[in-house]
Amino acid sequence: MPSTRALLRDHRRGVLLAVALMLLTLVAGVGLLGVSGAFLTGAALTFGVLGSFNFFTPSAGIRGLTLARIVSRYLEKLLGHDAMLRIARDLRSWFFARALRLSPAQLGRLRTGDLLARLLDDIDAVDGLLLRATGPLLALLGVGVAGLCIVAWLHPPSAAWLASIAMLLVIVVPARVAWLRAAEETLRAQRRAALRARLHELYEGRADLAALDATSGWLARVDADADDVATLERTRRRRLADAQALHGGIAGVGLLGLLWSVATGFTAGALPAAHAAAIFFVAIGLFEAWAGAGLAWQALLAARASIARLDAVAGASPAVDDPVQPVAVPAHGALHFKDVVFAWDPDARPVLQRLELSIAPGERIAISGDSGAGKSTLTALLLRSAEAQAGQVTWAGIDLRAMAQADWYARIAWLPQNAPVFAGRVRDNLAFGAPDADDATLWAMLAQVRLDGWAERIGGLDAWVGEAGVTMSAGQARRLALARALLRDAPLVVLDEPTEGLDHDTADALLRDLPELLAGRSLLLITHGVLPDGLVDRHLWLRDGQLSETAPAAAR
Repeated sequence: MPSTRALLRDHRRGVLLAVALMLLTLVAGVGLLGVSGAFLTGAALTFGVLGSFNFFTPSAGIRGLTLARIVSRYLEKLLGHDAMLRIARDLRSWFFARALRLSPAQLGRLRTGDLLARLLDDIDAVDGLLLRATGPLLALLGVGVAGLCIVAWLHPPSAAWLASIAMLLVIVVPARVAWLRAAEETLRAQRRAALRARLHELYEGRADLAALDATSGWLARVDADADDVATLERTRRRRLADAQALHGGIAGVGLLGLLWSVATGFTAGALPAAHAAAIFFVAIGLFEAWAGAGLAWQALLAARASIARLDAVAGASPAVDDPVQPVAVPAHGALHFKDVVFAWDPDARPVLQRLELSIAPGERIAISGDSGAGKSTLTALLLRSAEAQAGQVTWAGIDLRAMAQADWYARIAWLPQNAPVFAGRVRDNLAFGAPDADDATLWAMLAQVRLDGWAERIGGLDAWVGEAGVTMSAGQARRLALARALLRDAPLVVLDEPTEGLDHDTADALLRDLPELLAGRSLLLITHGVLPDGLVDRHLWLRDGQLSETAPAAAR
């Protein structure tokens, strides 16, 4: 996949066209001022006298430049916004695709709010890089060269003076706004992301914060983060205002010097009055256009800081890679952990130590253990979210590392401990497990997980369940997620605490129905609860990084 800059280069044609129109708009605007100034001066000098005056050529030029400016401005906005929207679309798709390559553990090091900030704020800064920063700077350079060429053609001494003022502006404005400010822009992006993360966590955890009477403390942290962001924004705006003031002062001195230059040329007979006026008004147009350089420089710095933040996530190497030539995944087989050793931190004690586990086709296994014993680590290795430092995990005798991840996932029906309910209909949530299932199959599964009565009451398969299952109880959401997993036609079913949130009677009934629901498929069940007789063929206990068939004394 391309880098951020490579992806931006893919849009260079549309951007170059928008920048060309931006340049045409600026040139037409500056030219309109120059021609208008020359026209008014010539008309004023011949008014009431018998001198001749070419009325038609400059008036035609004014009309032509006015029309060109209107049309180019309209097309620039039209094509520029189209290019920015396309870049934003591709950037978001690209960022999602790159981020999804990373394991949950890799993404888990970032706060959700920070990821949202990269997806929204940083991409917003980057998608405008070409049309809010690089494009305007190129257009300002282009109009400056064109204006200086025109002035040099009319009066070289004035062009030399104007060029010296332009060089001074090129040095002074970026020095105030952009030079040595990259670290500050990076800090600004980080603080904005921290504020967004804090607000997101306030929203997500508002019920817990209220229950613990900690809302006021959290709001104080939000206020502190907001103050940090506001301070950085004020500093940024102050620098931009300082740069604008410097620009205005230099431009004022430049116009005074230019006025002396054209006046000297006119009195010496080397410069007609109309040309002198044209030069003066062209300079006014150039200084007005160049006033936008400070904002463009700030946009450039912000975009570069955002590119670095996006690449820090999107450019990270995934913890697990597909092989160059993956092997086909057998439709059925035994799952085997062989001498598996794994540690999340290479310097820490391994979570799993020479672990052995075999699950034959159709066999049902339950694994229990204390929190932190390594049950989630075991499922992470099974799902290839991480790679073992030693040993191997095989399916039908084939190492999982020899398979494409997507092919292996097709063999697993997975219910995580925090399985989400997606915003949509009941049907939409079930369809993830079985896209081609008909209504009868969906209703049958709802009945098997004791949700058919609930579904009928709320309006059937097309009833809306709300974002994160807001219209459901925790137990109902858990059963809906279980139904989604069981609908998947996969030979291996992995369930992590499938009855969490259910009352004892419902949980017991559901577990007793599991063998029939599995229909001969293999089961790996992670649980803390007591299991009904006959549910599993073996109940193993994970402690000290290894599995044992002997339950700890506290569990007997």
